[in-house]
Amino acid sequence: MAQRVEEQRNSMQGATLERYVYRLERTRRKVKAAQLGRARLSVCRTLKHIYAQLIDDAKGQTLVAASSLSPELKLKNGGNISAAEAVGKLVAEKAIAKGVKQVIFDRGGNVYHGRIKALADSARKAGLDF
Repeated sequence: MAQRVEEQRNSMQGATLERYVYRLERTRRKVKAAQLGRARLSVCRTLKHIYAQLIDDAKGQTLVAASSLSPELKLKNGGNISAAEAVGKLVAEKAIAKGVKQVIFDRGGNVYHGRIKALADSARKAGLDF
């Protein structure tokens, strides 16, 4: 966790970093408490792209991954809401193909708003249950 905070320190400082770390730790606690054998849908958001992956924490393996850089999507701009919706739909389709329907949504330290919310909503519409 400390290493991740150090990486974020370059782009965030002061109160912004403190709020991010607080949200990150709170989300981690809730995800670990509610996991119960489910895969974790982890989302990473940058200014230019959005990434999502399904992780089986019991085995320590990534089951499915999708991003705005995925060749299946052929997006011009990966940093907008429509790209997040496409990534959510793609990760849900790949997960269902692998036989995974129930997941826990891990937004990390990001606020559930905008691109994060769009990805989650499109994954739900495509058939994931969380």
